[in-house]
Amino acid sequence: AVRAERGRVGQLRHPNIGPLLGFCVVEDVRLLVYKHMESGALSSVMKEPGEAPLDWATRLRIAVGAARGLAWLHHGFQVPQIHQNLSSSAVLLDEDYEARFTDVGLTRLVRMAPGEGGDTSPFLNGDFGEYGYVAPECASNPVATMKGDVYAFGVILLELVSGQEAATVTGDAAGEGFKGTLVDWVNQLKASGRIGDAVHKSLRGNGHDSEIDEFVKIAFACIMVHPRERFSMYRVYHSLKSIGQGRDVSEQFDEFPLAYNKDESDTM
Repeated sequence: AVRAERGRVGQLRHPNIGPLLGFCVVEDVRLLVYKHMESGALSSVMKEPGEAPLDWATRLRIAVGAARGLAWLHHGFQVPQIHQNLSSSAVLLDEDYEARFTDVGLTRLVRMAPGEGGDTSPFLNGDFGEYGYVAPECASNPVATMKGDVYAFGVILLELVSGQEAATVTGDAAGEGFKGTLVDWVNQLKASGRIGDAVHKSLRGNGHDSEIDEFVKIAFACIMVHPRERFSMYRVYHSLKSIGQGRDVSEQFDEFPLAYNKDESDTM
């Protein structure tokens, strides 16, 4: 069963999905092998000390590419492919900062893998994904859904625009006594009319404010408390792509159509 599932995941080929090259289980050691991505994980790139922060065009390019890959998983198949383990650590970047999702199907692979310690896996018993990315409905209904993926993707968008980590907001931005996740922080800023404070200081005042405002709106449309109110990934991708019109972020992949699982809310 593990080999069959690895084969299924390995056959997922898309420019924004990192190909799974191999899967190894030896006693309690479990390894996934992916193609090397020169720029590393998005989570690491955004917090490298001494490095110039990513400019807005690069952040937008990363967001559009990642959205394109996830939208294909959700809307390119009659039966949606749910990632279930989204985070900025699962977004790898090549030398051109083109985004590729990894860990697709990881949850099912871990569940199927034989050996000791399976019951303690963080991907079992409804504990899906990393802290800070898990949708609020999972607390009472721990079932993987497309809208759960959308929530986690919205958190990644907030990381891109703020430069903060999903689990903990740090530095002067946090404010005295603040304790909470990135979503908690941006919701607090929005409630007090200070959502502009969530934007990374390197991005402000460079002529992209209107694009950044639209980007933040899309992120908020992903992290709505009620799943039905969230955008679908079809709509997220096309909304982000519209921001990037005229930039090198909007190329189409006609061989990977988004043909399934859409509803009236996806019409724009």
